[in-house]
Amino acid sequence: MSSILTNNSAMVALDTLRNINRNLAEVQNQISTGKMVNTAKDNAAVWAISTVMSTDVASFKQINDSLNVGSATVGVARSAAETVTGLLQDMKELIVSAQADLNDDDRSRIQTDITSLRTQIGNIVNAAQFNGVNLLKGSAAMSVLASLDRDSTGTVTATSISVSRNDLGTSAAADGVAKEDGDAGYVSSSDSIDATDVDKEAGAAGTITASQAGALSNGETLTLTLKAGAVVAGDIFSFTLGGEDISYTAVDGDTMADVAAALRTAIDDASITNAGAAGGTDGTDPEVNDTTITVAASGAITWDETSISTTYSSADLQDGEDVDVTIDGGTIAEGETFTVNVDGTDYTYTAEDGDTVNDVAAGIKGLLDDASIDNLVVTVTDADDPDADAATINLAADGGAVAINLGGLGSAGAATTAGGLAALQNIDVSSATLAATALTSIEELLNTAITASSSFGSAQKQIEAQGEFVQSLMDSLTSGIGAMVDADMEAASAKLQAIQVQQQLGVQALSIANQSPQALLALFR
Repeated sequence: MSSILTNNSAMVALDTLRNINRNLAEVQNQISTGKMVNTAKDNAAVWAISTVMSTDVASFKQINDSLNVGSATVGVARSAAETVTGLLQDMKELIVSAQADLNDDDRSRIQTDITSLRTQIGNIVNAAQFNGVNLLKGSAAMSVLASLDRDSTGTVTATSISVSRNDLGTSAAADGVAKEDGDAGYVSSSDSIDATDVDKEAGAAGTITASQAGALSNGETLTLTLKAGAVVAGDIFSFTLGGEDISYTAVDGDTMADVAAALRTAIDDASITNAGAAGGTDGTDPEVNDTTITVAASGAITWDETSISTTYSSADLQDGEDVDVTIDGGTIAEGETFTVNVDGTDYTYTAEDGDTVNDVAAGIKGLLDDASIDNLVVTVTDADDPDADAATINLAADGGAVAINLGGLGSAGAATTAGGLAALQNIDVSSATLAATALTSIEELLNTAITASSSFGSAQKQIEAQGEFVQSLMDSLTSGIGAMVDADMEAASAKLQAIQVQQQLGVQALSIANQSPQALLALFR
């Protein structure tokens, strides 16, 4: 049956032509981009795999750059270490020549040459840096990014090559210099802690116990026992006997025997009615054995055991008190130290690179918090501008006294450690004896420089080998990505020609199909 409303032949021809045009567009896209898989629409799985591999290749390019920089840095250090080794060998020759029986002038000339070589070595070590990194100074290892490792789950971890520093510095060790008021990071307190008399706990060194309570009767003897132990300057020992206040304040160097002797003298000087001369026995070792004071009564003597008081002078923070410790603003250098003394212990924070006074305050607070000091509460107020303003650490006593030594506050600049070749400073050939010592020293120094050179040489070889591997790996990954996504241009060219022929035939078929309704007009003529 023929119809002027439905042309099945035309619909089939049109659908065929659509498919041909779609295939033609796909082939043309492959030819223009060179890729068989250009977007996730082309092949989602292959596109995802190739994209991950492409990002890895880009990352490995950065790693290769890192390895090149690392190799150059180590190369500078190796070259400098080898040069230092050569200069030490020259110095050794001079020291060997000084082993001969020489006059003072000859030795002086040799020493001048040695001093010159030492200066030259120091200059080389100081200048042996690449991009600000000097592997001949300090101790921290340098890390060089070497690879990215991806496991089967897709987790990526970075792998690095660690290059040890070899200190060939010629400087001697130096302690950090204490900071003064006005210096950045100066630790101080404008507060003070008032000294108070605090009763000693029962059984503590110096506490006094009595043989009896109440008034003394004729013929009775009162014995006071001083607990053995160390005496601290400022400790107060007191009681009331026969209405007279007897007291002694210990001075530096006193023992419990000295305290007892002073109290016996005070009793005798008080001329107490009915009291005989004070006596007693000193402990064989007053810090181990108790000491006694005795008073014999020839009549009634008033006596109250509760009058005994043994106290010590405390400069502690009492419950509810607090002090502020300030750290002056300014630039903090790595290695500088900051100390607070609490409960008899120094808590010292050492600054890290990039620290500000706020970091220092937080570091000290962390040390004190970790120590879990009884009754101590620590709070920090950061500086608004650490380069100009002070940070504040508040130390408060809560629940009891806390021993805080404001004299134990302090800060110091970064200390320096002795360089690996610091012994060069002591090389002296001014006498035969010193020349012999110098020969032993130069052997050790030469070995240090040789070890450094070989260490850097091994590290540089490892870095360069890793760089070659990374380059080879990038080539392999790039080749693999190409195998997955690149178009086969020969096949694409042949397919293009075939599709173009199909397109022409499709157009003709559609044209013929569209002419079929025209044939129906003949039926109506």
